Amino acid sequence: MAPAATRSTIFRLINASQHSACPCHGCRSATHNHAHHGALALNQLRKFATPVQTVEKEYAFEVAASNLRFGEGVTREVGMDLKNMKARKVGVFTDPIVAKLKPMQVAFESLESQEDLSFEVYDQVLAEPTEESWRKAIAWARQHDFSHFLAVGGGSVIDTAKTANLFTVYKDADLMDFVNAPVGKGLPISQTLRPLIAVPTTAGTGSETTGAAIFDVTSRAFKTGIANRALKPVLGVVDTANTESCPTAVHISAGLDVLFHSLESYTAIPYTERTPRPANPILRPAYQGSNPVADIFSMWALRTTVKYLPRIAKDRGDHEARSQMLLAASFAGIGFGNAGVHLCHGMSYPISGLNKKGPKYKHPGYVVDHPIIPHGVSVALTGPAVFQFTAPSSPDRHREALAVFNGVTVTDPSITSIPDSEVGAYLYESIASFLDGLGVPRGLKAVGYNKSDIPMLVEGTLPQRRVLDLAPNIGNVAGEDGREHLTRIMEASFEY
Repeated sequence: MAPAATRSTIFRLINASQHSACPCHGCRSATHNHAHHGALALNQLRKFATPVQTVEKEYAFEVAASNLRFGEGVTREVGMDLKNMKARKVGVFTDPIVAKLKPMQVAFESLESQEDLSFEVYDQVLAEPTEESWRKAIAWARQHDFSHFLAVGGGSVIDTAKTANLFTVYKDADLMDFVNAPVGKGLPISQTLRPLIAVPTTAGTGSETTGAAIFDVTSRAFKTGIANRALKPVLGVVDTANTESCPTAVHISAGLDVLFHSLESYTAIPYTERTPRPANPILRPAYQGSNPVADIFSMWALRTTVKYLPRIAKDRGDHEARSQMLLAASFAGIGFGNAGVHLCHGMSYPISGLNKKGPKYKHPGYVVDHPIIPHGVSVALTGPAVFQFTAPSSPDRHREALAVFNGVTVTDPSITSIPDSEVGAYLYESIASFLDGLGVPRGLKAVGYNKSDIPMLVEGTLPQRRVLDLAPNIGNVAGEDGREHLTRIMEASFEY
């Protein structure tokens, strides 16, 4: 069987069949006979695609993000916010740990301070949600007729609240109806959801700004999710007091998520290279490819994370560092929420998902009763190898990232003297060194995987088309080409 054709090959052959690629300066004259060229191109094309269709690239991008409120103690305003929104009954989501902490106590007091503001609390959100945990939360929400939602917690809590909101409106829909294709049906969301206020208690996911929600499909041992602008909260309340109680391990893992949200969105394929162009604006994905607006937010978040995350790792009481990381999480959320992520996240989903049945690794510092590779850690494990792989696609962007990690400007001789062909190798070392300083496990082997597990990890990555299609050097290939590259990256991430 012939190897699968890349999209660029198909475009080139289509162009050849339509425009007579020959030495006569692309002449299209009807009297100029180039039938031999057209026939040759069509014969080649039939090997790859039948019927022949012109695939148009994207020509536009959209910017969508939640309103944000940032400040010390702003959680106490949520009751007034909901009252101002004329909330009739509020569904409040949190997890068993946050339910006992100050952020939730302040939120309770704020809700109770408002007259005639009814609310019910769901405090059983699972860290690293699963299909089962989401279905339980959805069933609970459907029992009530909530007019508004409030989420107080990390990304798991906010994502669960988003999903409960969605299926409160779509009462007869099944969870998989809106899950990203090809895992689910990936149906568009056309109805208006209920207002959701998100109060993050970790500086990581940026879920307070985005229309993405992620969960673990345990039956298939990988993660996927729902990505649609309709899911984004109407307001993200970013309170710098809310990460005071976060354990150091959680700070680090959450910060790693910010780091790779920034890096991946900044190095994703340009939005003008994404295919196909949507036939209707409602079909334009939230993850669109790098674009000028997302670039600004992503690069600011990258610089801020590289500066402040090591400070939190040394002293979680560092107020300035905690505040800046919360802001970086939201900025990175705006960046990747409009550009997307790619390989580190795509490969992290089976890395964390298969852990429950395979290595059963439990990350130090996490107070849970089940195996867990925290999301940020699972993303970081492949980081050095991923950006060595993607560097040839845009050496200048990767050079900028290298300068950030090395603490110099992009015009510094130590950066400008590096040939384009070697930028990836230098960036590999700088990312690995940064992760070492945070105590991140050095590769898949360090969390219990064996080399024999790599094929399963690759199989779990292949369905993640939502993010793989934004990956340089992989987004434009299919079948075995993609599998081969992913295998090499996993092998390079086994230990370092």
